[in-house]
Amino acid sequence: MAANVETMVYADETPWHGLGTQIDDSVSFEDAFQKSGLDWEVKTEPLYRANGDLFPNSRAVIRDTDDSVLGSVGSRWTPLQNRDAFSIFEPLIESGDMSLHTAGSLKNGQRVWVLCQLNLDNSQIVPGDEIAKFALLSNGHDGILAVHFGFTPIRVVCSNTEAMARASKASKLIRVRHHRFVKENVEKLRDIMNLANQEFETTAESYRFLASRQINSDDLDKYVRIVFNMQSKADDNIQPLTTRSANIKNEVIRLAIEGQGNNMPGVNGTWWAAYNGVTEYMNYQQGRNGDNRLNSLWFGQNKNLNGIALETALVLAS
Repeated sequence: MAANVETMVYADETPWHGLGTQIDDSVSFEDAFQKSGLDWEVKTEPLYRANGDLFPNSRAVIRDTDDSVLGSVGSRWTPLQNRDAFSIFEPLIESGDMSLHTAGSLKNGQRVWVLCQLNLDNSQIVPGDEIAKFALLSNGHDGILAVHFGFTPIRVVCSNTEAMARASKASKLIRVRHHRFVKENVEKLRDIMNLANQEFETTAESYRFLASRQINSDDLDKYVRIVFNMQSKADDNIQPLTTRSANIKNEVIRLAIEGQGNNMPGVNGTWWAAYNGVTEYMNYQQGRNGDNRLNSLWFGQNKNLNGIALETALVLAS
């Protein structure tokens, strides 16, 4: 299953994996929900050992349409059903504040998401390189992932881009408990939209600064070494690297030069391209396999490394 996508809908351009059903503004909210493939619910049932003994304080999460087991949870876990997650955005879509952009199911239903685009101007970093503004709700039925809700510049169309949205320093996501989410946060969404837009612009200003500063090969080499803990900021002496470290450094440098969008005028040869090279490596290449890489982006060192990469670039570019 490409990109771990089970079902999805999308507006505008077709995702890279070519999956899903395209929608536009003429599609009603209910039709979009049906087309997204999220018209199912989960329930919890007791867990038993093979010998018939009951697992105390543990329950299985079951999808009602096919009885598939999506995960195991504690006895106090309360699901956020897909329709409730979808409906959170309905009043803001009807008011014209947002437009439904993508939504769907990942990993055979273990995780679902809804992404709406804010009807605000994009933040331009350099001409032709813009950051869009999205509101994301991501939810786990697997007993691992809590509800995450907030704002991100990343268009979510697959597991990788969902991981990017979680890991990005530019994303403003809050983690909330399932049973408290709907009551406490639906009414707050409109109130925090303006604040989120201000935060987007603050982050975009940092990106614009990086795009305004040229980087030479020596500084790019030093930057990658520092971010990946191959060299301290105070150490200007170039130390020998292990074969593995050298391979990582060389690949990140290649991505900083040849990676996605880094050959654009105004981007190529800047600290913005260097930062993009690091994040592209973390999001798509680092790790033994896709699951390890995603787990690191969601829960492990890459989530912190993303912030370190931006902060280091800002310091060195200054």
